[in-house]
Parts: sequence; C-alpha cells; structure tokens
Amino acid sequence: MINPFEILETINMIDRENLDIRTITMGISLKNCTDPDVDRACEKIYNKITTYAKDLVKVGEDIEKQFGIPIINKRISVTPIATVVDALDNPDTDKCLKIAKTLDAAAKKVGVNFIGGFSALVHKGFTKGERILIESLPTVLANTDIVCSSVNVGSTRAGINMDAVALMGRIIKEAAEATKDNGGFACAKLVVFCNAVEDNPFMAGAFHGEGEGDSVINVGVSGPGVVKCALEKVKGEPFGVVAETIKNTAFKITRMGQLVASEASKRLGVPFGIVDLSLAPTPAVGDSVAYILEEMGLEKCGTHGTTAALALLNDAVKKGGVMASSYVGGLSGAFIPVSEDAGMIAAVSEGALSIEKLEAMTCVCSVGLDMIAVPGSTTAETLSCIIADEAAIGMVNSKTTAVRIIPAPGMDVGDTVDFGGLLGTGPVMPLSKYSGTDFVARGGRIPAPLQSLKN
Repeated sequence: MINPFEILETINMIDRENLDIRTITMGISLKNCTDPDVDRACEKIYNKITTYAKDLVKVGEDIEKQFGIPIINKRISVTPIATVVDALDNPDTDKCLKIAKTLDAAAKKVGVNFIGGFSALVHKGFTKGERILIESLPTVLANTDIVCSSVNVGSTRAGINMDAVALMGRIIKEAAEATKDNGGFACAKLVVFCNAVEDNPFMAGAFHGEGEGDSVINVGVSGPGVVKCALEKVKGEPFGVVAETIKNTAFKITRMGQLVASEASKRLGVPFGIVDLSLAPTPAVGDSVAYILEEMGLEKCGTHGTTAALALLNDAVKKGGVMASSYVGGLSGAFIPVSEDAGMIAAVSEGALSIEKLEAMTCVCSVGLDMIAVPGSTTAETLSCIIADEAAIGMVNSKTTAVRIIPAPGMDVGDTVDFGGLLGTGPVMPLSKYSGTDFVARGGRIPAPLQSLKN
C-alpha cells in the first residue's frame, strides 16, 4: 500500500529535487509507408504520424495535471528512414530532404518536441539508400528544426564498419559548417552509435527498431537531483550503503515512470514498451550526474576515482530500476553529456575533466561521448578517430556507445557554445594534436571480437 510518507516523499522529489519524466516517446513503424514515388511516400508518412500521435501531447499534459508529475518532452521515433529511401525510384539527397521536411511538418502538427529516426544501420555495410541518406544529413539537419538522426557504425556481432566511421567524420564536419551561424547546432541532432538499441526513448538517438510492433509507448525517466539528495543523508558511509541508497532511490524513480507509461499506454490505446531508467541530467543546478559523483567524495568530477564512482552509480541504478518495472530497456544507466550537465560543464571549465577521462568513463556509463564541443578546426579524420575509439569500447564490452560531438565553427579551446534549453552550454574541449589520418584511410571493417561467437 502507498502510505502518506511515500506521497510526501514523491512531492518533495518533484518540488525540490528536480524529479521529472524526461520524455514520453511514441514509436511508430513506417514500414507500410514505403513507396517508389517520394510524394506518395511522404503523404503516407505524414498521415500515419499525424493519425497515431494526434493525442500524444494532450495525454501527456493530462497525466501531468492529474498526477502532478512534470513530463518535460513528448517525442516520436520512427523506423530508420533509410528503409523508405531504399524503396524509392532513383533516390537522391533532394528526396531525402523532402522526407525529412515531411517528418518535421508532421511532428510540428502534433506538437511534439523532437522526432527521431532519420537513421541508418550500417554496421556491416551500406545499401544505396543508406549511403544517400547519410550524404544528405548536413542539408537535412540544417533545414529542419526538430528532426534527429542516428547512424549505427558497429556492433559486437559485426565489428566496426570503418568506411562508415570515415564517412561520418566528414558528415559531422559538414553538418557543423552548414549551421555555423548557430554554433554547429545540426551536430547536436546527430548521434553515431555502436550497438544501437531499438527502444531508446531519448533524443537524438531514438528510432523505432525493426523488431518493434506497429506502435509503442516508451518512457524515459530522470532524477540525478533526487539521487544526490539521497546520498547527502549517508555522507561518509561505506560503499555498500551508498549502493543501497542509490538502488532504493532508483526504484522510486522508476515506479513513477512505470505509472506514467502505463497511463499513457492505456489512454492512447498503444502498447507499453519500456521504461528507460537513465539518469538524464540538465543544465539546472542540482540536476547533475557530476554532482552525484562528487557527493560520493570526489573533489571534482574527472579526478582519479571518477570512473569507479560512475561504475557504482550505473550498476546501482540498474539494480534498483529492474525491481520497479518488468520492462526496463532503452539505455538505462547514467548519462554524462557535457553541455547538458551543470557539474560536467564546471569540471571541464576548471580543467578537471578531459576528453580522455570522459572516454574512460564511457566504459561504465549509459552511452558515450555526448554533447562534446571541440574546436571548429578539428579535422574530419580526427572526428572519425574519436568515433572509432568509442565504437571499439562498445564493441568489445558488448554495450551501447555513442558520439554526439560538435566541432564548433570558428571557436577554439576556451570558447563556449550556447545551444540553450536542455542542450545547455558547451565549453570547447582540447583534443590531441596528433593525427590518425592514415589509420582512418585504411577503410574496410574491423573484425568482430571473440565474444561475438556466443552460439
């Protein structure tokens, strides 16, 4: 039974500790929207999205009002658009842009914050449509407002498609240049994955996987501020107590996500998919994963011990969350996006947190190098090497890793790029002065590791 103390505790989490539901994301399959004619395909896409998601925002707002739970974003994810492009007669980048603008218009019509799934899965090779879609990304992301894209370049089973890695370095560079008047904003809507998951509700990497049904509701929770406040009450206690405290807190956060997901599913008549129990920070003071790590005893996030602290946090969040919902999925853990986390921003600005340390932390966190601003002069080859490093971590450790990096045009180390809102403010981080150009130029595929042979 729910007792008055638990009710008051949840109210306090919402009012004082930045607890919220980060997103309700409706996944929609566009498999039956393919057509050789791009205009007919766009018509089918627009009609399906605006029909299926017409009540998504209203239902989210009604749940907010009834239960007093803030729901920050309402979003849509669709099946990878490369499938639609492959079905076109004579696909080209202009047709890709037309499809992207259709997604943008449909998403705006139903009032969501973002739509994800302008994506391609090329971890083993390219189809013609996939390559064309990737080539269109700089133009697409610069000429749409809320369309997000992802490209999966590797997996534990397939290895790493280094041709795709090399291509994505150039695409990111071109996307930044296409939005140079806005700090390279297009890159904030583009994620490069290894081991991408099919039920991720978080942007910019969300897409509705090939193994999913016609439509589904996935919910992403948040709550770094709640975890930090809980740890303040066990200051100086052993790590076992720290882990138990995080587990108990993650359980409570996930239960709230389960409630919202179930209600949204029932009211929309769409199957409930998963709760993603990731701790997703914001630029708001107090809503930071970095502050959780510092509450464990680190003077500043990024110092020695940070990776161990993050490993404990990530594991305890998962252990607590899985007891609160039968269907936990997505990424589920702790995000460490620099520009979206006030504590991470401070740590980078004070020189405590480097990109090398962030890379080490991605071995034990939810995703990878996320919302990293680097000098605008960074070469495409260096960007590709960064992607390759992250993909290797994901491939070898059988986990999802990702890169969302912004080579901020005209900016250098010490400058700051401001994206506003949840995307926050990114201090431009230094990179190694040495080149990996010849490494990237080899091409081909890095073979899958031995752990891929599990059958």
